[in-house]
Amino acid sequence: MLFSVKTIDHVQLAAPKASEDRARAFFSGILGFEEIEKPEALKQRGGVWFACGSSQLHIGIEDSFSPARKAHPAFEVENLEGLKQHLTKHEISYTIDQNIPEVNRVYVDDPFGNRIELLEPVT
Repeated sequence: MLFSVKTIDHVQLAAPKASEDRARAFFSGILGFEEIEKPEALKQRGGVWFACGSSQLHIGIEDSFSPARKAHPAFEVENLEGLKQHLTKHEISYTIDQNIPEVNRVYVDDPFGNRIELLEPVT
């Protein structure tokens, strides 16, 4: 084989115009992602980027925005129970999913209606 795919570098989700502050409040303020600076050449497009471990999450602005209701990124967390308490404290609803026995997981919508999976392997 001449090549191999090594890892996911980033995932991009769409958001409506002028929603960067709401993205920051949710992804940094609630989920604890670190905001990272976009390259200068891309700043005029709007949006905001975050780091999550060795991967990145890019929130891109889309003129005719429609949320991703089925397609979604999944983030592994440590202490899912603590995260659920944190979400409840901030009045963010989540859905528990027990369909895969090897993981505890919940789904939450970002402020724009995009589906986000948060999971913790069962030990």
